[in-house]
Amino acid sequence: MRRSRHLRLITHAPSLGGVDTIVSEPRFSSHAHLSGSERTALGVPDGFLRISVGIEDPDDIIADLDRALRG
Repeated sequence: MRRSRHLRLITHAPSLGGVDTIVSEPRFSSHAHLSGSERTALGVPDGFLRISVGIEDPDDIIADLDRALRG
């Protein structure tokens, strides 16, 4: 059994202190405890993404995002 399941105040974070660019969807992480309407009222609607930029070459990050957005 993972001990983090027993925490009441401290929230589990999937990644901290890394150097890679990461993306997360707050409705499944930091804002998961709120309803969809509550998130929307706070400016965090479903589909909103949070990007933490790492140390990769900025042109590579931009190209990756551009490729993803174009589908």
